[in-house]
Amino acid sequence: MSHLTLQLPETLHRQLIHLAEGEGISVSQYIVYLLTRQVSALTYTVQATPIEEIDQQKQAFEALLNQLGTASPAEFQAVLDQREVVPPEPDLSPEIIAQFQQRLRDAAKG
Repeated sequence: MSHLTLQLPETLHRQLIHLAEGEGISVSQYIVYLLTRQVSALTYTVQATPIEEIDQQKQAFEALLNQLGTASPAEFQAVLDQREVVPPEPDLSPEIIAQFQQRLRDAAKG
């Protein structure tokens, strides 16, 4: 474990002592808890995508669809044959997998 020496304003130090005592833990443990919570919140914050970026993604997707539309069935199958096949996630039951496969077949038909 790493060590870090901080110089805190006295009022902040007293507040941290009070809060840590209320939780029944040391000041050091309380500071680690607060820092962990803050870093986690920053790491997993959802941010809105700008409209311009969404428009660019749509245009790129439409261009991809147009390119795929010009591929022959043999070319399309060749690409599919090269894809990586991975096992399903452990939480997926055989019934869920079967339903998903059926939906894919239905979507391909229509």
